[in-house]
Amino acid sequence: MQAIPSGLAALAAAAALTVVAPQSARADIRIGFTGVLSGPQAALGQDQYDGLMLGIEQLGGSLGGQKAVVIRDDDQLKPDVGAQIVQKFIEKDKVDVMVGLGFSNVLMAELRRIKESGVVALSTNAGPAPIAGRMCLPNLFVLGWQNDSMSEAMGKYVKDQGYKRAYLMSANYQAGKDKLAGFKRFYGASPADEVYTQLGQLDYSAEISRMQSAGPDALFAFYTGGVGVNFVRQLRQAGLMEKLPFFSESLIDSNTLTALKEQAVGAIYGTPWATTLDNPQNRKFVESFKARYGRLPSEYAVGGYDAAYLLDAAVRAQGGKVGDSKSLAAAVKAAGATFPSVRGKFRFNTNNMPVQNLYAYQVVKEGDGIGLKQLATVLTDHQDAYVADCPLK
Repeated sequence: MQAIPSGLAALAAAAALTVVAPQSARADIRIGFTGVLSGPQAALGQDQYDGLMLGIEQLGGSLGGQKAVVIRDDDQLKPDVGAQIVQKFIEKDKVDVMVGLGFSNVLMAELRRIKESGVVALSTNAGPAPIAGRMCLPNLFVLGWQNDSMSEAMGKYVKDQGYKRAYLMSANYQAGKDKLAGFKRFYGASPADEVYTQLGQLDYSAEISRMQSAGPDALFAFYTGGVGVNFVRQLRQAGLMEKLPFFSESLIDSNTLTALKEQAVGAIYGTPWATTLDNPQNRKFVESFKARYGRLPSEYAVGGYDAAYLLDAAVRAQGGKVGDSKSLAAAVKAAGATFPSVRGKFRFNTNNMPVQNLYAYQVVKEGDGIGLKQLATVLTDHQDAYVADCPLK
């Protein structure tokens, strides 16, 4: 287990939240958080963790009236490491809930242990297609998004704007394939090309030259974290951000915008959430996250924060009981439609995937800096494409 940063330690103390090593005394509700906390994608996992911790702090260090213990581990973006952590959470730490669960390739490696254990698991990032369909589980809930969904929104938006020869690029792993499949599903036309690059690749000069030769009228790309920052910078250096309409999802967030600043102006992206969504819970979240951590939250922080409030509602509905995994899973499913999500309207589908709105936002110049402009609500109460394949009812 990694050491807790000093700021988070202070947060925990202030909120009477206990964060302990596995050998410590048994608490009322034990939460195992795992995600990528090192390397170029570390910001994604850190945001999920920070969102979770902020939510628990605001709830007084408890969930449903039960004192909370959070055990944190870094999966290093390695499927085998993620699977080992989940096994440790289940067998040694005896957690009641697992939160985070990493990237799609990591979550897929963790799936067997999640299924066999029956322990409630909340994915605050990944929503790969297999677990939305035939491999869905009654104890696994996706709080972020089904992988295809934001790309589906961009596919529809790009189609609605009249672009006929969109060029598609993504990293070559489960989520990357899901993203491009989702875009094509709603784009409804053959792309100019469809290119998959190595996961974690940083230099895209060869791929950008190939794209220019293809002469597309739009570009859609899926790259996250520091990889996404590199990709946009290289597009800008090639002079394409000013010439070629650029669409993405999961690439533009508070972390990447801090790095990119005006380099991202003009980019349009699909998302179920933004800092500007106008509802009381979101205003509270954005203001308190910025005050606590000195930065704006991202979509990844949303998943962690919502996880805290979802668990609070579920445990409270059970009268504080957390020992029965099946009962807790049923309570989580029911609470999905009633807890105060920062996204506003939200619920779990029969496959435990989100049903939510999807928006198109654009990065724009705003005074001396940048801002976000909502262009459209592209999909309303959107359901994923795989729900009919899930045997859950």
